[in-house]
Amino acid sequence: MPKSNLERAGWGMTLLFALFMLGASALPKLAGMAVAADTMKSLGWADAPVFFIGCLELAFTLLFVIPRTGLLGAILMMGIYGGAIVTQMRAGSPLASHTLFSVYLGLLMWGALWLRDPAFRKLFPIRL
Repeated sequence: MPKSNLERAGWGMTLLFALFMLGASALPKLAGMAVAADTMKSLGWADAPVFFIGCLELAFTLLFVIPRTGLLGAILMMGIYGGAIVTQMRAGSPLASHTLFSVYLGLLMWGALWLRDPAFRKLFPIRL
């Protein structure tokens, strides 16, 4: 149970992040929705292992949500985001809306982890 307002905010951000990752990213890939394959094809990955990518997103999101494995999940998720950024750059996608979207998700994810985990805050203190 969260003990402070910082932790509550962190868990709220974690919930938003997890819902987005599961609903908008992993689920379409795992369910075999055409939008997932079509998006990969439009980005130049016609033969992408869409289902496998969805499995990775699901696994890394679950690792992130579990307090003991949150840091591991965040690190692994950044690998997915790195690939997404490079893919968007290679496709010539707009910078602010497409290419940097993974950066925005990463900031949300790391911010949530920082807020919800006092030990993580001690590792990376913010000093004003």
